Amino acid sequence: MFKLDRKLIISASLVTAVALSVVGCFQGGDVTPPPSSEFNNHATIDGGVYYPVKDGRTGPYRINEDTLKGGFSHGRTPTANEIAAWDKDIMPDGTGLPEGSGSVEEGAEVYEAQCVSCHGDFGSGGAGYPSLAQGNAVTLQKTLKNQRVKPDADGPVRVFGAYWPYASTLWWYIRDAMPHTKSKSLTDNQVYALSAYILNINEFEIDGEKVDDDYVLDRAKFLKIKMPNVDGFEPIINGPQALDNVRNYYKDAKNFGGLNLKQGAVRCMTNCQKETAVVTRIQNGGISDLNPPLSSVRDLPAEKAVVLDPAQTLYEENCKVCHADSSMGAPVMGDKVAWGKVTAKGIDKVYANGMNGINAMPAKGGANLSDKDFKSVVDYMINSSK
Repeated sequence: MFKLDRKLIISASLVTAVALSVVGCFQGGDVTPPPSSEFNNHATIDGGVYYPVKDGRTGPYRINEDTLKGGFSHGRTPTANEIAAWDKDIMPDGTGLPEGSGSVEEGAEVYEAQCVSCHGDFGSGGAGYPSLAQGNAVTLQKTLKNQRVKPDADGPVRVFGAYWPYASTLWWYIRDAMPHTKSKSLTDNQVYALSAYILNINEFEIDGEKVDDDYVLDRAKFLKIKMPNVDGFEPIINGPQALDNVRNYYKDAKNFGGLNLKQGAVRCMTNCQKETAVVTRIQNGGISDLNPPLSSVRDLPAEKAVVLDPAQTLYEENCKVCHADSSMGAPVMGDKVAWGKVTAKGIDKVYANGMNGINAMPAKGGANLSDKDFKSVVDYMINSSK
């Protein structure tokens, strides 16, 4: 498990990726590490080492050595404005977090309009979309140590309030990715309101004040949020010693449950595991006079080809995810009452709403269908519900 400090994650990940690209393909030999202060006198994050390009190869793979000389003629350095357009992350210390405010009441209204069809009433989750709350975050955080040692034992509850270490990730994710059919469509104030609502259903307190139905969240209050599981992750990747902390952590395989014979002191690819299982073998080949005798036939009965209606195939591929589950808010195929209300508007209105998008449904359900194919799917769902 890891603390989420994005800047350092990127740094650590970049070092790891570069190291792995070097380590994964080379065989044998020593080489001076690249002229980077990050690489010099350090093992890579995963414990790898550096090897040279030899005879135009990295191990069994050839490499274009011209690429190591620089002088590329493609692309250009991004402008400051281009970098600024991408540099929109929201950090735990408040970097990137804009001014704004929103109330729990306003957030509930936005949630009902934009989020409930996927995340369920009061963030309960549904239809493959994650739960956002299951009660008091502080209480549920204690369940993270639960172990399912018995079939009926309760396991850990990993929802936003109980599990995430920083609330800044919530704000950032809502702004940039939600709702998933219309990402980046919410204003900053709406994001504050939705964040307030989610904190409310997780029963949070901020600076000793309960996030109740009347609570108004702004930037100053947001920065005072203390997540219950902020210290529940390892290794620690925050701070100036982050990379060394990660290296030292992974030097000891016991830290992550490894049973390497030398406990991570050396890299190991074969004969790494201690033999712990006791194997008892049947003497003399075991039982041979079974009645009836065992069969070695592995033939399966021939499968009959099922030919689907073309509209049914389109429904299965594009529409079933929403129109087969009532929790998604869309009329379910087979529900005569629901489709009766829809078709009461007239079939042309039904076609137009579906093709242009309505409520949480994007145009044509987000599918790349022609008007003719889309109408055939609508007809299929309506006729199957009569």
